[in-house]
Amino acid sequence: MPNMIFPNLPVADVTASRAFFTALGFSINEQFSDENTASVVISDAIVVMLMNKARFAEFTKKQIVDAHSSTEVFLALGVESRDEVDRLADAGLAAGATVGGEAQDHGFMYGRSIDDLDGHRWEFVWMDPTAIEG
Repeated sequence: MPNMIFPNLPVADVTASRAFFTALGFSINEQFSDENTASVVISDAIVVMLMNKARFAEFTKKQIVDAHSSTEVFLALGVESRDEVDRLADAGLAAGATVGGEAQDHGFMYGRSIDDLDGHRWEFVWMDPTAIEG
């Protein structure tokens, strides 16, 4: 079994966040979701836990960062094609995200970023597999 990662993110509105991530084509694992949490399945090894701020605060004594005004992390997701980069970024923008930065096109590597409804930065990146091998 591969190692899995479960990023946990605070959100203002779990229902709106569910709709946002399903608009990108991801599914929700209802077994680990409720009115306070949405378990977003990105892949077999990546599941993002979206929690309303009250639920998120139960796991930390630290102040919760407002991702609209501060940045703690970029969530970079490698995808299989340039078209998938564009599909994800465009779907996110159509679902209410904002442009996170300039598109990066280096020929062998292409990426775009969006800021989701809560300001979390998502970067979608494709890299030519032959460039990785060489």
